[in-house]
Amino acid sequence: MKTTLTLAKADIGSIGGHIRPSRRLLDAVARQIKRRKAGLISDFYMSHTGDDIAVLLVHKKGKNARAIHKFIWDVFVAASREAHKQGLYGAGQDLLKDAFSGNVKGLGPGVCELEFDERPNEPFLAFAADKTDPGAFNLPLYLAFADPMYNSGLMLSPSMFKGFRFTIMDVSHVGADRVIELDAPEEIYDIAALLRDNQRFVVESVASRGTGEQCVAVSTTRLHNIAGKYTGKDDPVMLVRVQGTFPATGEVLQPFGIGHFVAGFMRGSHVGPLMPVRINSAISWFDGPPVVSCLAFCVHRGKLTEPADAFDHPFWDHVRDNVSHKAMAMREQGFSGCAMLPYQELEYGGIVEKMEALDRRFRIRKEKSAKTRK
Repeated sequence: MKTTLTLAKADIGSIGGHIRPSRRLLDAVARQIKRRKAGLISDFYMSHTGDDIAVLLVHKKGKNARAIHKFIWDVFVAASREAHKQGLYGAGQDLLKDAFSGNVKGLGPGVCELEFDERPNEPFLAFAADKTDPGAFNLPLYLAFADPMYNSGLMLSPSMFKGFRFTIMDVSHVGADRVIELDAPEEIYDIAALLRDNQRFVVESVASRGTGEQCVAVSTTRLHNIAGKYTGKDDPVMLVRVQGTFPATGEVLQPFGIGHFVAGFMRGSHVGPLMPVRINSAISWFDGPPVVSCLAFCVHRGKLTEPADAFDHPFWDHVRDNVSHKAMAMREQGFSGCAMLPYQELEYGGIVEKMEALDRRFRIRKEKSAKTRK
């Protein structure tokens, strides 16, 4: 029977603004999982990145299982009551609908899933990002799965010679999923043409063309498509199987050393470098910078090992220093140009209303005729 990994996250309350969830709220989530898990899941792990709580579940129900998705929804809804009791900021913020409708996707929480037959050893990575959107994973995935400058296995490992298939979603399309499948290396220019637009085109999954097995799953929900207004950044999660026929752990992690610029930061309306952080890190400066954490696990017979914190190493301290300098340089530019998201991506309604009001005040200036000028 196949093993399924389900990784879900939600912001259901935070201390002092968008800093981190309270200890009592984290305990409430863990308590709700333990209370409801019998017969559904074989193991779980819980952590937080910034103010988002992430829950990793192991089970045999398969992807998109109604029982698992209802479990996630019920856990977050029940735990959010603790956030309301404490008066935490943004209590229940990511729970955008009133009732469960069969799948947690489209209800607010981010979720991604992988289903597979376990290898004798099954290592994988669980990423959680805060103060950014799903497009933040576009560049790292392109470099790790399509660029031999970052993934030497594409040249050295016969199991990867056939490359990988990218499924890319148009997340601006509402009503139904609009996706395209493109193959690397033959179509890497087409893949690049789409992935340069992080706000519209997002990698949903990656699969090995050698074996057909899926190795990457990314949450692709855009919250403002659900709520119709700004409710917080989408704060994606991602699962990546590694080693063997897939890239090595280090090949997947290397692109995160760039600290590439992504959407997010304060009010979800700016641009900043993505900082790799230790697990259970808080958010602080200008509601940022955008951050990503990564836990490495092995799963065996439905049970998780203890996690290894992939970004808890002296090397990443150097990366964090570089990212800090990049973030401060960008923030010196304030609202001007590329420091703030383009008008069509700004998610706070105030500036939209302001621009509409100003637009009504514009007028067409009439040129004076040549005769009048004399």
